Amino acid sequence: MLAAIAVLPHPPLLVPELSGDAAIETETLRDAVRDAAKALAAVAPVWIAVGADPGGRRTVAPGTRGTFTGYGRDVPVALPGPGSADEGPELPLPLLVAAWAAAGTDVRSVRGELVAPDASPADCLALGRSLAPEDAGLLVLGDGAAMHTAKAPGGFDERAEGFDAAVATALDVPDPDAFAGLAPDLAADLWAAGRAPWQVMAGAAEGRGWRAAHRHTSMPYGVAYHVALWEPA
Repeated sequence: MLAAIAVLPHPPLLVPELSGDAAIETETLRDAVRDAAKALAAVAPVWIAVGADPGGRRTVAPGTRGTFTGYGRDVPVALPGPGSADEGPELPLPLLVAAWAAAGTDVRSVRGELVAPDASPADCLALGRSLAPEDAGLLVLGDGAAMHTAKAPGGFDERAEGFDAAVATALDVPDPDAFAGLAPDLAADLWAAGRAPWQVMAGAAEGRGWRAAHRHTSMPYGVAYHVALWEPA
């Protein structure tokens, strides 16, 4: 069974070499991400990293390499594990960030499981249920709404506040059912990239008791970034 679940955002600005002037503003977020990743590695030396990508449903093997070239600088990373498969700059952002977060830990192997951003809740839940029996840590990567201020990437939408307040509350409880009930249309309207991965998490977490061992939410540049660690209760 899953040893623990960590929730991380995946903005490129987490990577110091890419953050530029945002390095100071995002320092607390970066520290929270690193703390959650180290805590997950402490209880699970093998991870399954779940993220959304327009390429759709696929599995990415441990050992796959990539680079942040497409995000402004050639910062090479690799999913820990055997092998040396190379997706180059096309390795999706969630897995680039997963590889970057894993690099500061003792995790031995990370496998990627990707879903389409518009995958149905039923398909996401089904994938999560299929992952639940695995002896691993689940690393879930996705951002909240990108519309919290007028200068946010998607502009301002008054619904963003309620959306991310509900996400933060569900992470605090923890409440997999709340994630299962997220509306895909609303999440898409708010540019919330975490909806599909969070619903995979909901399927993996259902039927067990969890406690929140680590929590952080911040909104630099009008985008909500949530960090959490769930451990079995």
